[in-house]
Amino acid sequence: MHIDLNADLGEGCDTDEQLLTLVSSANIACGWHAGDASTMRRSVRWAIQNHVAIGAHPSFPDRENFGRSAMQLPPEEIIAGMLYQLGALDAIVRAEGGRLRHVKPHGALYNQAARDAVLASAICAAVRTFDAELSVVGLAGSELIAAARHADLNTVEEVFADRAYEADGSLVARTKPGALIDNDEDAIAQTLSMIQKKQVVAIDGSIVSVNAQTVCLHGDGPHALSFARQIRARLHAEGIAVRAAA
Repeated sequence: MHIDLNADLGEGCDTDEQLLTLVSSANIACGWHAGDASTMRRSVRWAIQNHVAIGAHPSFPDRENFGRSAMQLPPEEIIAGMLYQLGALDAIVRAEGGRLRHVKPHGALYNQAARDAVLASAICAAVRTFDAELSVVGLAGSELIAAARHADLNTVEEVFADRAYEADGSLVARTKPGALIDNDEDAIAQTLSMIQKKQVVAIDGSIVSVNAQTVCLHGDGPHALSFARQIRARLHAEGIAVRAAA
């Protein structure tokens, strides 16, 4: 049994370099919600040094709110913005001798694409236009995964270690009580259940089936590094290998 561990990086946290020794995939901010050319280049270099799969982490044009503001943009604008961000990161990756492997939307773009088929299709159209070999990382069972499959793109279904789930398999909104799992043991137990049993207990107590191919470890929390070390140790103890999915 194996699993991919991914983290969103290049967003201004001082633990990025250390986290890259613990994860197998990195989603690097492309400048629209966080980061810039210098942070992208540093993140890419660290990822290459640690043999970590490099992915793009594009967002809505919303730096003021860290990409978490809902937006309704026409598909052509989504496609243009995606190509702009993918191109910027890919140029740096190639210059450093690496290869872009996947795309994982950030924040509101990710959450809206999980349920909005039109937005999901626009994202996948951009990815396919840019490089049809790239994998699309999206919420397990979401519209983004369905759109990527329809576009004949490789998919990686993602689950979250420290986020609560609704009965329909969506994430509990951050604005709701209980959206975040603060206890490390609870988060690890949820992660193991999703990997080993392919199920998660929703916030209402119901059992939800999930196809866990990659687990997101948030890199911006106060205990991000400690939690990453704990989950790596537990996976090792359970005989679960960590390796890139894309």
